[in-house]
Amino acid sequence: MRVVVIGDALIDELRDEGGIREFVGGAALNVAVGLTRFGVPTTLIAMVGDDEAGDHIRAYLADYGVELLASPAPNGSSRAVSTRVDGEPVYGFNRAAQERAVVFGDAERAACEDADLVVVSCFPFDAPDQVRALADAVADTPLAIDPNPRTGMMNDLEEFVRGFESVAAGAHLVKVGDDDARLLYDAPLDALRDRLVELGADVVLATYGAAGAGLDTAGVAITAPISKLPGRIVDTMGAGDAVLSSIAASVVQDSPEGEDEWAAALHRAMDVAAATCRFEGALLRLPSALADADAAHYGS
Repeated sequence: MRVVVIGDALIDELRDEGGIREFVGGAALNVAVGLTRFGVPTTLIAMVGDDEAGDHIRAYLADYGVELLASPAPNGSSRAVSTRVDGEPVYGFNRAAQERAVVFGDAERAACEDADLVVVSCFPFDAPDQVRALADAVADTPLAIDPNPRTGMMNDLEEFVRGFESVAAGAHLVKVGDDDARLLYDAPLDALRDRLVELGADVVLATYGAAGAGLDTAGVAITAPISKLPGRIVDTMGAGDAVLSSIAASVVQDSPEGEDEWAAALHRAMDVAAATCRFEGALLRLPSALADADAAHYGS
């Protein structure tokens, strides 16, 4: 059993009233690490530079047992600068992040072919050559997609939607959130859920922030509220990635079928997201982490 994750790996630079802190991050990297925390062997395909930031990224992935297939990074490693406004991050990106690209060589294609599931997050869907290469590499392997668009990383909105939909139409799982619906379609998330069902995605996972999440599959709609866990919410960064990691782990480990099994998978994902939000940074946390932590030190 192995999952391949394709997308971004970067340094998250957080700026707020407490100062400046740096974390290894990126949506795809967060998902890859999250999957390993569920015991799922995972390979990450992402652009990583031969620089100090790249060294940190490689060391972090090695710490969590994620195999890295690194694409060349002519502009160095990607960096996202996030400034907190009312608790929510506002992002800026360096040139490397804006011009990111994944190379699908023999090793990458073989990894995708051998995988039980390929997860794609924060991919340059507005680059037609990248979309064609992705579709060719994935071929018949089950696919999960999170478009995860970022204004500062997207060059062509219409092309991004076109590329995303071309791949989502044949996907096993597509995850979208409120921000995705507004940015890509200027429409409510419920309308985007309907659109993805019409395109033929097997499972549509929708996250509504504080309003919880919903899941559509085989004509069944399932909802789950935000989980109530001990401790205060410290950081919402990584919550969506935690949800996707949890659901992807359920797909490969449990193969959920029917309303009850998918409901159980969704509720577990909400528990994991709630635990993740009680620590600073985007590292996925299991609810068991709260039982062992001193409530006065959540977020350390």
